[in-house]
Amino acid sequence: MEIKVISGDNPLTVSEVARQAGIKNAEKYIDASSLKTDEAIESAVLSYTVFGRVTPEQKRQFVRALKKSGRTVAMTGDGVNDVLALKSADCSVAMASGSEAAAQASQLVLLESDFSKMPDVVMEGRKVVNNLERSGSLFLVKNIFSIIMAAVTIFFGITYPLKPAHISLISLFTIGLPGFCLSQIPNRELIKGKFMANILLKALPAGLTDAVIVGAMIVFGNIFSVSQEDISTASTILLGVVGMMILFRISKPMSMVKWGIWVASGLLMIISMVFFGGFFSVSGMSVRCILLCINFSIIAEPMLRYLTMFVEYVSRLGTKD
Repeated sequence: MEIKVISGDNPLTVSEVARQAGIKNAEKYIDASSLKTDEAIESAVLSYTVFGRVTPEQKRQFVRALKKSGRTVAMTGDGVNDVLALKSADCSVAMASGSEAAAQASQLVLLESDFSKMPDVVMEGRKVVNNLERSGSLFLVKNIFSIIMAAVTIFFGITYPLKPAHISLISLFTIGLPGFCLSQIPNRELIKGKFMANILLKALPAGLTDAVIVGAMIVFGNIFSVSQEDISTASTILLGVVGMMILFRISKPMSMVKWGIWVASGLLMIISMVFFGGFFSVSGMSVRCILLCINFSIIAEPMLRYLTMFVEYVSRLGTKD
């Protein structure tokens, strides 16, 4: 993170104020009136920290030059001469005590005109975005699985393995309850990558794993003459197993609270299957079905791991291109 001080005042004066404020490299200053070309501005904005005698148009040029170099730019200002730069920045912050024009042009206005509140604002933003990514990934897993299974059952003319009660059980304890709890936990991690890409990268491997494992359960269940009711119950259990795996991956790095959410979700799902099986259409299974379910549960973990690695590899190739 770098701080640039841009002012219309004398550069020496601005440099001294920046030094007293504790800004790193405050001694690196330049008179912006000497910057006549776009090339000079682009070079200076990367080399210097303090800029004096800057015009409103130059402020905008500085912001654009920083963005062109790959930086994400946050701009703060309180005057009319800051409006052009505020509009060009990725994130613009104004103080309520400043001009009305600056406040209207900014994305964020500090009502108390107190910049010491900015860390709290940033932390709240990280919490919202990071937790939305986690919850979004959990919800998207079920959608990916449902779309794939619906297409497969229609194309091959087979019976859809799950009932609405089964979906409700899985959604409650691997998506809804943990997703809500995780969204309330403070999250100070840096926001990285693109929002939708991050959600898809986490959800796609799990959705594919669900589809493959349940599809294999249907195929081998028919081969070994397992009843449709047993296949439905086994498919529900397999979805629960994969759901707990993806919940664990999404919750990393783990903490005591996250471990508590993960364990509670798993225990509640097991208790619901055992004591409220009739309500969720979960029945006892034959020995053959139990063996198949155990085998596919074991296979699910390496499949999820390798599919995650493959999806991440393809994503990196797309980013390079």
